[in-house]
Amino acid sequence: AIPSLLRARVSANEAGTIGDIRAVSSAQAAYSSAAGAYGILTCLSTPSGGTCITNYPAAAPTFIDQNMAATGTRSGYARGFVPGNAVSGLGVGNIDGYLYTAVPQTANQTGVRGFAGDASGRICFTNNGVVPTTSGAALDAACLVIQ
Repeated sequence: AIPSLLRARVSANEAGTIGDIRAVSSAQAAYSSAAGAYGILTCLSTPSGGTCITNYPAAAPTFIDQNMAATGTRSGYARGFVPGNAVSGLGVGNIDGYLYTAVPQTANQTGVRGFAGDASGRICFTNNGVVPTTSGAALDAACLVIQ
């Protein structure tokens, strides 16, 4: 019974992590439409105030909530964010790309595969729990893509 519970927990953690990466990718696409560039995670959760999107109303909706904007461990996965280069002429938190990563907190217990998503909208994985191969703030073209 315990191995079955462990497999179910790993499966749930991985599904939640993939869902979070998809949510960040969707939020980045929406933010890019509003700002003309991608944003650092704090800009996605607090776009108003003039530092992220100029003249963005304080009462307007955010792109992700505060919990999603925080890196660290969630659902058994350690999350990370690699910003691309700053885009000049826009707010402080505007970038030309990003990489959102997730690796198991404890390999083979909280998760098995490593994941990452980037500005291309792809989510890639590894079977050994490490971050897929990247080049700066982007996934390599030959990564294993989740369909």
